[in-house]
Amino acid sequence: MNNEDLRRYLEFYQDLGVKEIYRQAAPSALPPPPVLIRAEREMDTEPVVPAAIPDLPGLAPANDSFAIIQEDIGDCRRCRLSEARNKIVFGVGDPAAKLVFVREGPGADEDAQGIPFVGRAGQLLTQMIEGTASKEGIPLKRSDVYICNVVKCRPPENRTPLPDEMEICGEFLFRQLSVIRPKAICALGSTAAKAVLGTKDGVTRLRGNWHKWRDIPVMVTYHPSYLLRPYNQNAKREAWEDLKKVLHFVYD
Repeated sequence: MNNEDLRRYLEFYQDLGVKEIYRQAAPSALPPPPVLIRAEREMDTEPVVPAAIPDLPGLAPANDSFAIIQEDIGDCRRCRLSEARNKIVFGVGDPAAKLVFVREGPGADEDAQGIPFVGRAGQLLTQMIEGTASKEGIPLKRSDVYICNVVKCRPPENRTPLPDEMEICGEFLFRQLSVIRPKAICALGSTAAKAVLGTKDGVTRLRGNWHKWRDIPVMVTYHPSYLLRPYNQNAKREAWEDLKKVLHFVYD
């Protein structure tokens, strides 16, 4: 494995929120017994070269695509979320979109239909995208962007995905974003922000400013389901401001 491959591999785990990697010391790091040193010198033999470390698996196959990713997901049983799910919710929209929205995971409506954001929160997101674009003079429909989830199966009772579930599904989110290579990513809610940015900060601290996933700008804003609550009027205004900033950056 060369330095570039190792860098990409470590960046992948950093994107998933892994902060530390532990490596067991190799036996060759210990000094050899004196008798072996004397024997080698007496026989004038070449020093023993440790066996090469095998290459770690690639982050994604060459020429990766949505079709390959979906084939790799298959009828996924990699974590406990598969036990109660109805359908895997892969993503929806333009696979060559300039803007990608990432949300936490499927709800009941999405689990039934296999499509992200088809419930009340999805209807609000559609209004936000198309209404804001129209007011800003940007010809944009929801079908022009791409929407995907951190986890592809509905968590029971819509609970927050657990770290190991996010880590397992994180491989597929990473590959989706790598295939699309959008101009910007909009992370909806704290779980999406954590998955994309590997941060523990909440939405109120992160929103309104640009961050980076690899070299792609990321804007964090509130999840539409949070905006549906009647007491979050200020959050609605802030979310629309965030979205306006994203749309102008991507489409101007």
